[in-house]
This record gives sequence, structure tokens and C-alpha cells, in this order.
Amino acid sequence: MTPVSADEESVLADITGMLARLLEDEYGLDDVEIGMETTFNRDLELESIDLVTLAGLLQERYGDRVNFAEFLAGMEFDEIIELTVGRLVEYVVTSLKAAGAS
Repeated sequence: MTPVSADEESVLADITGMLARLLEDEYGLDDVEIGMETTFNRDLELESIDLVTLAGLLQERYGDRVNFAEFLAGMEFDEIIELTVGRLVEYVVTSLKAAGAS
């Protein structure tokens, strides 16, 4: 596992890369613009299985410092449907800082 930065810009770049990889592998999409306001459901049209794949990618990158399943478990269904990349970025940054990442 390579060192990670706990700043928003670095985490957004990491997550954007993960999502681009997921979209390209699963749907052949490689030119989707992803930003803080991008929603997983409406904009990226991710299915629940895609979120499982994303959880695995987050685990690979951040280890136990970021628990995507726990993050989602704390949400209502409507919140999950409206989940934005930005909200995930904020969660990851907070988790990394709490775990003492630099």
C-alpha cells in the first residue's frame, strides 16, 4: 500500500481514478467527467454491485482506514441514492485524518 495524502484534492483524484477504472471495465465508458457534485446513481448510473466493487478498490487503496460499507450503513436509502463523489471524498479525508495519515 503506497502512502496516501489526506487532502481533498488527492482523495478526489484517487476516487476519480477508481471510478474511471470501474466505468471503463464494466461499461466501456472512459470519458465520463467526475467531480465533487457527481452522483453515483443519477450521473454515473452505478448499480449496487458497482458499489461493492468500489468498496474493494477503496480497501485496496486505503486499507482498514476507510470502511465504505460502514459509511453506507449509516445512511438512509434516499441518502445512498443521492450520494455524491464529494460526500465520499469528505468521508475518506476525515477517515484518513482520524487514522493519522499524512
